[in-house]
Amino acid sequence: MLNNIGLPGLLLIAVVVLVLFGRGKISSLMGEVGKGITSFKKGISEGQDEIAKSEEAKDVTPESEKDKV
Repeated sequence: MLNNIGLPGLLLIAVVVLVLFGRGKISSLMGEVGKGITSFKKGISEGQDEIAKSEEAKDVTPESEKDKV
């Protein structure tokens, strides 16, 4: 179904969305999307940093406790 949508169809959809929501709502929505993407990237970066820190962590388990497992 979506294979048949060409450039004229996409332009028509864009015009209808612009008429329905207005320029102000669309720009504020795009701003929120941008903030969400930035927050997502920041979360991914922090997660990778925590993983790197956990890999660098030193195992301090006594030898007698390691044998029990």
